[in-house]
Amino acid sequence: MTTAAASGTPAAPVTPDFTDRADFENADRGFVAGPSSTAISTDDGRVVWDFGSTAFLDGDCPDTVNPSLWRQSQLCARAGLYRVTDGIYQIRGFDLSNMTLIEGDTGVIVVDPLISAETSAAGLALYREQRGDRPVTGVLFTHSHIDHFGGIHGVVGRGDDVPILAPQSFMEHSVTENVSVGTAMLRRGAYYSGMNLGRGPTGLVGTGLGFTTSTGTTGILPATIEITGTGQVETVDGVVFHFQLTPGTEAPAEMNFHLPEHRALCMAENATHTLHNILSLRGAAVRDARIWSRCLDEAVQLFGSESDVLFASYHWPTWGTERLTAFLSEQCDLYAYLHDQTLRLANQGRTGTEIAELIELPPGLARSWHARGYYGSVSHNAKAIYQRYLGWYDGHPSSLWEHPPTESARRYVDCMGGVDAVVARAGQYVSEGDLRFAAQLLKHAVFADPDHSAAKELLARTFERLAHGAENATWRNCYLMGALELRQGVTKTPLSARGMTTALSVEQIFDTLATRVNGPEAWDHRATLDWHFTDLGEWYRTSLRNGALVPTRMDPVETAVGFEGAPGFEGTPADVTFTLTRPQLLDLLAGKGLDTIEHTGDIGALRTLVSVLDTTDPDFPIVTP
Repeated sequence: MTTAAASGTPAAPVTPDFTDRADFENADRGFVAGPSSTAISTDDGRVVWDFGSTAFLDGDCPDTVNPSLWRQSQLCARAGLYRVTDGIYQIRGFDLSNMTLIEGDTGVIVVDPLISAETSAAGLALYREQRGDRPVTGVLFTHSHIDHFGGIHGVVGRGDDVPILAPQSFMEHSVTENVSVGTAMLRRGAYYSGMNLGRGPTGLVGTGLGFTTSTGTTGILPATIEITGTGQVETVDGVVFHFQLTPGTEAPAEMNFHLPEHRALCMAENATHTLHNILSLRGAAVRDARIWSRCLDEAVQLFGSESDVLFASYHWPTWGTERLTAFLSEQCDLYAYLHDQTLRLANQGRTGTEIAELIELPPGLARSWHARGYYGSVSHNAKAIYQRYLGWYDGHPSSLWEHPPTESARRYVDCMGGVDAVVARAGQYVSEGDLRFAAQLLKHAVFADPDHSAAKELLARTFERLAHGAENATWRNCYLMGALELRQGVTKTPLSARGMTTALSVEQIFDTLATRVNGPEAWDHRATLDWHFTDLGEWYRTSLRNGALVPTRMDPVETAVGFEGAPGFEGTPADVTFTLTRPQLLDLLAGKGLDTIEHTGDIGALRTLVSVLDTTDPDFPIVTP
């Protein structure tokens, strides 16, 4: 089998004990019932989750999967309803993440309703089959990632009057990730989650957190109760929640909570049974490993001695005060070590890439299964910490103005005697076991000549061998998705965040629209559009100028007499003024309903704006130019 070093995953000095079955015992503990169907589908019959796709994991580890990753995938494949403690249940294995159900006085409080409405509805139905037809009396989003709120409409209808709790700035950060740069993140997310891979020993075996993502209907609802600080206490349906706000950790808006009456602690996604990401391979704001570590230590101080069980938005619980305190303390040390050692080496002049090769975890952490790099990795986390402090520039002046990948590739390949010569030389590195450098060489060959079939096939085979040795699930998926693109071309991204647009504020809609303006095409265009939203009592002006769309919100008091005389506009009249509602704005931008919207002025201004908007393509190439 390919060695860990050859796979691209840094070798650890210590291997955990494969005879240790404690995680398997905990993953099975509290099992109540399995899924009542073999698959979950949309109303029109499209399968969004297949329970049978993990059956292959019942077997022994093949030589195409790292044994440590196979073990983790077996643990993550458990599916069904589980009892955590009295009054607390979890749905696991119905999606990438867990959905937690906390029983209240009159109903049930849903925590993190998965990615898709179809999977969360199926999970709630299984719970009700076992625990009675309890109504949903509250919803809690632990943080601003779509796998923790996207399935909201499977548990709550749009008109249902239930409290929704979320951390401060939840909507802002949810929109930034899933709408503003949603197209790029979804495409890269398809790579690291292995959405389009076949399920099995040579393909998708998991993501390290769960198996993979569901592909159903996503949505979002804003919070009705915002958690603004650590120590905040809220009671929902008779259940008392003590909150710890943890911004800058696994998500920019995230929170843990303690249930004192249950002696139970929820760590959201801040402490799971894997080394997590400081920077996700799908892209995100770089997280703060120092703050993350401190929040974990704070959780120990606040809630450790008051808890008998710890559960999270992923994986299986940890029972026992001593064991959960040790688990949290090791997780705290894990992020602290990576942060501090990265900075130590950076201050010695090492670059991010160099640091990633040098850092190894201390034996006390490396032998802990929950500190292994199944989802995050020591390598890409060290680079992320370096990036947070020092940015993309490694300090070498030659890095300031490099050619883009295709142009660099052509020049490298020319220096090496052409694509055929590069492929031949890369083949030698493959035969010598240096898969990492073979992949680097072949990347240049493919970008220099994307029609060179031998280069593409050798790179695909190289990626496969790297995948088969990788302990990190997301690295494995990226390698295998790269091989798939090289052989079959770009595959469709099956997940969409379109369902989120209905919950955006007017300001967020305009901000998102601004990111679609094709600057060069808009250079010579000018358009001023005024918007009066009757359902919100809000007034906006959007000005297209100098290739940018600038939205300005005016206070209703200042604009009561109309835009033309409003302070800040210097008496400049708009080209067109619309009087409408927020839902009508969404219809208008989708090319519908113009004849039903009241407007005055030159409608050509709207056509000018629409004419310079780019359409986003969620299926762009990644390993080919």
